[in-house]
Parts: sequence; C-alpha cells; structure tokens
Amino acid sequence: MRKIAFFDIDGTLTSEIDGSVPEDAAAAIARARKNGHLMFINTGRCFQNVEPCFRRIGWDGYVCGCGTNIYCDGKDVYYVPQTHATIMRILEIARRTDVDILFESRTQVAFDLSRPLHHPRAVRQYQAFVDRHYRMPENLENPNFFSDKFVIWYQEESQLAAFRQVSDQWFDCVDRGGTFREFVPKGYSKATGIQFVLDHYSLTLEDAYALGDSNNDLPMLSYVPHSIAMGNASPTSLFDQVEYVTAPSSQGGIRQALAHYGFI
Repeated sequence: MRKIAFFDIDGTLTSEIDGSVPEDAAAAIARARKNGHLMFINTGRCFQNVEPCFRRIGWDGYVCGCGTNIYCDGKDVYYVPQTHATIMRILEIARRTDVDILFESRTQVAFDLSRPLHHPRAVRQYQAFVDRHYRMPENLENPNFFSDKFVIWYQEESQLAAFRQVSDQWFDCVDRGGTFREFVPKGYSKATGIQFVLDHYSLTLEDAYALGDSNNDLPMLSYVPHSIAMGNASPTSLFDQVEYVTAPSSQGGIRQALAHYGFI
C-alpha cells in the first residue's frame, strides 16, 4: 500500500551538526520513492528558499510557506498570496515598533533596510542570503512588491505585543524560540498543507507520516497519526508528543524511521 511522508528541512532532513544532507538520508528517500511511496518536503520556507541541494534529492512535491504554496509532481497546484496593501500595513508597524523583519514569497526574500538591522540573528541571516547571491529588493513600497509570510526579530516583549496588535488581524504568530517569531496567514499551517496533498492523491490520514525536530513542526506532527521526532529534536518534550523517536539526523535518523515504518 502506498504511503506518504512529509519532511521538515532544518534539523530533520539536514544534519544537526553541519547542515548537510546525510547521504544515507538521500538514499533512503530515493529507495522509498522507488518502492512506490510519496516523499514530500513540508517546510516553513517559501519555494525560492528550498535550495538546489535539497531539491536534488528528488521529491514528489513540496508543501512550502507553511501550507500556502504547494507543488505536486512538478506542478504549482496551490498558492495563497497576500495583497500589497496588507504587506504595507505590516511594514508600517514593523518600522513603528523597530523590529527587524524579513518578508518571504515564493520568488524572493526581502529585509527592510530602511534602518540598520539590530538583532544579531537577523544580521547573520541577511549575510547568509548575500553569500548565496540572493537578489533582495530594497524598495518595499514598490506596488509590485508582495510577500506570502514573514518573520521578525525583536529585543523587548513590548515590541512584539505592539506589533501583534496589527499583525494578528491577518497572521498567526508562531513562536520559534527566543525573540524570533514567524507569521503565517491565518488558517494555514503545515497541517493544512498535508490535508491538501492527501486530498490531491486521494489518500487518508492513516497513510500519512511526518518527520520533524522542533515545536514549529507540531502542527503537522499532531495532525498525522504517524508522527516522528528526530533524536536531535529540541525541546526534548517533543519526544512525548510523537508516535516514534528516531536517531539524530546525523546518525541515520531518516533511514531508521523509513525502515521502521516499512517504506524501505
């Protein structure tokens, strides 16, 4: 019987040590597909940020942007865009509350550089995009600028509270730890993405498996009956909320999980 597995990227598909894709993970995914099963990435990243090193593994599709953009068998089958007006409201409150903001869409990423970035993690992320030769627009007021979702870094809780007085009209706030928050259009998540894909292939929840390593994977891990936490998951409380705990990513965790559930 055909089954389907959904993989987070960072810390799940990639080694928690150096961020690379373990060779045995890629080989196990290829073998599972050869055995007739469906393999999907399910990520908060928008499609343009699913780098070639991940795409080369070979997939049946992608659930991107926390369920807002879905690809099946090489086709773009679902997309939820935001209006320019909504994004300008978000940009305005980001500047008023002095948070660092990164806008994401399926075609580009963009920091607000109208003033220097404050948070060290925001600075590092910006530099990482520069190093990867990403083209990032700087004129965010351009009427042709759009975004699907966004993340912010802040210093004081009062900044987040003031920001959310505006953003909560349209977006759900996902706690990514520390002073880092992800904002996803209301009603969308990795779980809604899974259900869309199951309907697309006429599969049931019982056919679905999800692999993750952090709290932002909980929407999909709590949605499917067969939930798998990587051995390197953080926080470790995640272990009590899943059906199966596999080895760390760097120690054959993907291969072990796929073998445990009969994919390979």
